[in-house]
Amino acid sequence: MRKYIYMIGILLLLPPTTLAQQELDDYLVIAAENNPGLQAKFKEYMAALEVAPQVRALPDPQAAFAYFISPIETRVGPQQFRLSISQMFPWFGTLETKENVANQAAKAKFEAFLESKSRLFNEVRSNYYNLYFNRRAIDITLENLVILSSFKKLANIKVETGKVSAIDEYRIEMEIGDLENHLAYLKDNQQVLEVMFINLLNADSELEIDIPEILWTHDIGLRKDQVLDTMMSNNHQLLAISLQQEGLTFRRELAEKAGKPGFSIGLDYTLIGQGEDMLSGTDAFVFPKVGITIPLYRSKYKAMVSEVVYLNEAKESEKIDKINFLETILEEAWNDYLDAGRRITLYNNQQELARLSLKLLETEYATGNKNFEEMLRMERKLLTYGLELEKARSDKQAAISFINYLMGR
Repeated sequence: MRKYIYMIGILLLLPPTTLAQQELDDYLVIAAENNPGLQAKFKEYMAALEVAPQVRALPDPQAAFAYFISPIETRVGPQQFRLSISQMFPWFGTLETKENVANQAAKAKFEAFLESKSRLFNEVRSNYYNLYFNRRAIDITLENLVILSSFKKLANIKVETGKVSAIDEYRIEMEIGDLENHLAYLKDNQQVLEVMFINLLNADSELEIDIPEILWTHDIGLRKDQVLDTMMSNNHQLLAISLQQEGLTFRRELAEKAGKPGFSIGLDYTLIGQGEDMLSGTDAFVFPKVGITIPLYRSKYKAMVSEVVYLNEAKESEKIDKINFLETILEEAWNDYLDAGRRITLYNNQQELARLSLKLLETEYATGNKNFEEMLRMERKLLTYGLELEKARSDKQAAISFINYLMGR
């Protein structure tokens, strides 16, 4: 049953998906099922659910048995043993209030679980986008090595025919060496990123990670004011604080009830033995036996109420501070989202212009001896623009992921 509840809690909270994102959504499911940190938060919630049945129950009845080694003589006979049973009852509504306190604490634990889920999903997405960018960086570097290799062949022909000096060939070899070194770094980094991703999923080390050829470029689909409203109403950190405040309302009620008297009801039974006149005495039976607890020392009850008042004020300050913090980081994330969109448009255009320019420069170099420096410079620009374009795509989706996290998704 608990596993069923756990899976419902996870799968219902997966974000909306498209076919292009199916691979990533599959990894989110794996992370939700396997991540030990998320499982720990869920078990804390399940443990909190077990508190309510404890606090709503009456205290255990008390029973006492007394045997008189030296019987107490009475007019009707000696008392041989005594049996007492009693049940304590708190002030009216105390148990219900305790249950309300426990239920609010459990709800706050569930929000903490949802917060961990949202944070985990954001981390999985962010790591996935890093993997995508690094994989694309490898591909783009390989493409540029192919371009430089074609330049090298062209330079070799011109050196052999005496049209240019060997300096052109050497410079291309230097460029190739630099790119090969960077390529080796990217391949090593890919292994590191894959280990980080698999550990985040707590998955088998043999898991194959599928990366799309081109990352989707979906927009967030909401205005900033709509995002802000959604965050204020759905952010799990804010919801947890609100639930804790509601719990403190019940705690204050409980503190006030603690200063009320409690009651007990019970019975006594005393066995009377045979007296000196050889007649059996009448057993003593007392029912009801009623008791009351007197909350005489009022200072501690006043302190209990004051404690809750201070805690509630602290929670209100914490909530205001959290709202200010969330609004600040939302503003930063929204700026990152817009900036990434602008960069995608810019570098798409810049990359195309650099590609066209490079073709013209290569033709001019092949038919003459000019523009070698410009050709190498344009090749570096083509590499830079390609990397920046993929970085912008990755950054945009990372910004969307973080904004979704702030909105409790």
